[in-house]
Amino acid sequence: MNWDQIEGKWKQMKGSAKDQWGKLTDDDLDQAAGKRDKLVGKVQERYGIAKDEAEKQVDSWSSGR
Repeated sequence: MNWDQIEGKWKQMKGSAKDQWGKLTDDDLDQAAGKRDKLVGKVQERYGIAKDEAEKQVDSWSSGR
């Protein structure tokens, strides 16, 4: 699924993202609003990981959708 599709279906996708990254709050997910770069930033911030690792996780998650 590409990011345009994810963004368009974000309300449905939020549950899957919450399952993947339990430390993300509903507010974090609302702020991300299906935007890849914002989701990467939130994952990086909440988990204290490097940007490239957060990008890998987000890309892996999105490719599995």
